[in-house]
Amino acid sequence: MIDGLRPYSETKPSGLPWLGDMPAHWDVRRNGRLFGSRRETGFPDLPVLEVSLRSGVRVRDFENGTRKQEMGDRSKYQRAVRGDIAYNMMRMWQGAVGVAPVDGLVSPAYVVARPFEETDAAYYAYLFRTSAYMREVDIFSRGIVPDRNRLYWESFKQMPSVYPPFEEQRLIARFLDWHGAQTAKLIRAKKKIIALLNEQKQAIIHHAVTRGLDPNVRVKPSGIPWVGDVPEGWEVKRIKQISRILRGKFTHRPRNDPAFYGGPYPFIQTGGVARASMYISDFLQTLNEKGLAVSKLFPKGTLCMTIAANIGDVAILDFDACFPDSVVGFAPKNGSDINYLYSVFKCMKPELMAEAPVNTQGNLNVERIGAMYIPVPCIEEQQAITREIAVQSKAWDQLIERTKSEIALVQEFRVRLISDVVTGKLDVRAAAASLSEILEAELIEELIEDDDLDEAVDDAENQEVAA
Repeated sequence: MIDGLRPYSETKPSGLPWLGDMPAHWDVRRNGRLFGSRRETGFPDLPVLEVSLRSGVRVRDFENGTRKQEMGDRSKYQRAVRGDIAYNMMRMWQGAVGVAPVDGLVSPAYVVARPFEETDAAYYAYLFRTSAYMREVDIFSRGIVPDRNRLYWESFKQMPSVYPPFEEQRLIARFLDWHGAQTAKLIRAKKKIIALLNEQKQAIIHHAVTRGLDPNVRVKPSGIPWVGDVPEGWEVKRIKQISRILRGKFTHRPRNDPAFYGGPYPFIQTGGVARASMYISDFLQTLNEKGLAVSKLFPKGTLCMTIAANIGDVAILDFDACFPDSVVGFAPKNGSDINYLYSVFKCMKPELMAEAPVNTQGNLNVERIGAMYIPVPCIEEQQAITREIAVQSKAWDQLIERTKSEIALVQEFRVRLISDVVTGKLDVRAAAASLSEILEAELIEELIEDDDLDEAVDDAENQEVAA
């Protein structure tokens, strides 16, 4: 079906630099001719909706353990009717726009646009999230602080948009929904492959750090449930016996106070550890001298572990850096190899998560970690084990990276296809007309929703505006 797509036979100049030529039977209209403003409050019983950067508008889940919070006063929240367009004024230039799936409430940080007859909101949600249109949004946004600009309704309604005939809008949206469902299925299948490859890699690491490299070695019970039997010559020790455990530090609150940032000292938080592979080789934030005074600089080579948020993620610093008390550092004592400890801790993540007490919101502490037991061979065997793990892991890592690259290519194709279709560069009318109406109810469930970071940013902005 994709192979059969062709450009439109007749085109004309649109008069819009970001759009270029468009099909001869299409038009250009300002958004004020396509949408009306909906500014309705006083519906406290409706569910709260949110707009994320990837999955559009959806009902906010307040029962999710990591996002549970009190809503407080909903009097300023606006009603969005099912089928309305809602967008985040501060983030539409990044794609925070979508169609309301149900009647609900949106934050005062949002604008609600009611589609007129002959306007298909689903088509325009796709158009508004293209890179070319988002650049236009950035131009039309305004504010006192450049990085906090807002696209107000008065500016949104003046923006020109391309306007296909109404039935063609619907066909385009149907085709892109169908293609999104197929793309999501393909990506999910590839993510399952990555999960299986990681399981195989983890099994190799687990066997190496609990049984060693000699398949014929005599074994004895370790007394550690997750380890089982270990070679007879190995010891079992508490983590605090083989490594110093150093808590991260950042004593100032609020932690995001800009007065402490922007200097020469890298600052690593839990997300930086979680994103890293074996080594933390980049950073997103830095501290200045004032920030360093309330934190602590750890040397290159420190083994880091997250003890809050992403429990048990580990990585090794590739440069000197600071980190907060949600991260701990390990400095191995004589007789302990840092790479071996890294491999053991990778295997221990389920145990670390289980050790985190519920009554402290799942956070670990230095004492609990230090009291846990791990298998410890002699230093020479530790080093031999880590060398063998590196050799065997390389092939698995290559397969994993290749599959990730395939996912990235699929996503890039999807983005380009959406842009070409909604701006009239490819004609999908015949392809869309052949799709069964029965598919439409199933399509939305197939769309990719993988944006936890976006949710966290949206939450912070919504709370700031509501306050």
